[in-house]
Amino acid sequence: MIGRLSGILLEKNPPQVVVDVHGVGYEIDVPMSTFYNLPATNEKLTLLTHFAVREDGHFLYGFATSQERETFRQLLKVSGIGARTALAVLSGMLVKDLALAVARQDVAPLVKVPGIGKKTAERLLLELKDKIGGVDASLPAGEDARSDVLNALIALGYNEKEARAAMKPVPASLPTAEGIRQALKLLSKA
Repeated sequence: MIGRLSGILLEKNPPQVVVDVHGVGYEIDVPMSTFYNLPATNEKLTLLTHFAVREDGHFLYGFATSQERETFRQLLKVSGIGARTALAVLSGMLVKDLALAVARQDVAPLVKVPGIGKKTAERLLLELKDKIGGVDASLPAGEDARSDVLNALIALGYNEKEARAAMKPVPASLPTAEGIRQALKLLSKA
């Protein structure tokens, strides 16, 4: 029903934002992956949206990319997964990391997401197996370690943007532990 909103970003209160569209303020819940890439308040913003009508109200969810929105919609189709859990998954991991976990049938990255236990992670992997794809389960050499470094930095409290910036000068060929050390050195200097 409402597929996209363009307007002025009025408020940012994670995980919710308020966007003014011609005088109407829309409250939109967004995953943290989208939240970290929002412009400053009072600047123009466009979000792809998913509109949900339930017994207890009408809800609007916003996404920076169509890939995020499609993944959110696929997550909602999994039995026992609601909008809050779907947002938590997208906040806890990148879409490509979720696709990789599904391709590998690896529960480890999913159980790191708050609110996702082992049984829920296994159900997610099973039900998403043929729905989220396009990722080769065999990463190029060094990509697995880079993904681990990124996840470690995020777990230490850095946002994804900071973590990615710190990883740029770190060679992909380094083992995970050394990559984390070098990225932390760069972050401590910033």
